[in-house]
Amino acid sequence: MNYKKLMLLFGLVLLIGSFASAQSFKYIGASKCKMCHNKPTTGEQYNKWEAGPHAKAMESLKGAEREDPKCLKCHSTAASVDKSLIATITVEEGVSCESCHGPGSIYKSAGIMKNQQLALTKGMILPTEDVCKKCHNSESPNFKGFNYAEYSKKIAHPDPSKQ
Repeated sequence: MNYKKLMLLFGLVLLIGSFASAQSFKYIGASKCKMCHNKPTTGEQYNKWEAGPHAKAMESLKGAEREDPKCLKCHSTAASVDKSLIATITVEEGVSCESCHGPGSIYKSAGIMKNQQLALTKGMILPTEDVCKKCHNSESPNFKGFNYAEYSKKIAHPDPSKQ
């Protein structure tokens, strides 16, 4: 009988522990990514993003479009996620790093980023064609087709120190 109680108690401890350690990945914004991803030796990813179309996605919206949830879901990372997941990202930022790479609150530290497998367990996403097609699809009123191989090359931002 004591064995059953002990096993039940052990099971409850594991269950409670798993809820207590559940991580809530939050969106922190590109400025937090900039701290490490703007060095010439590692590829200046932030500058590439800032000069590209994703950073300017909100600027492409006019008038009422800037408030329309149908437009904002693809033109702003912050506007497309549950508000409880927002830490420091803003709607005005447009399509941030985290639209493609996942919310960075936990994987942002250098110690985690040095280990890709660990970063993936901490909320990082490796972008795929499916990630891109969440927005680049026929639901968009301005959709003119999407060639993943071609367009991903245009926004590529590899880290030369890892090649």
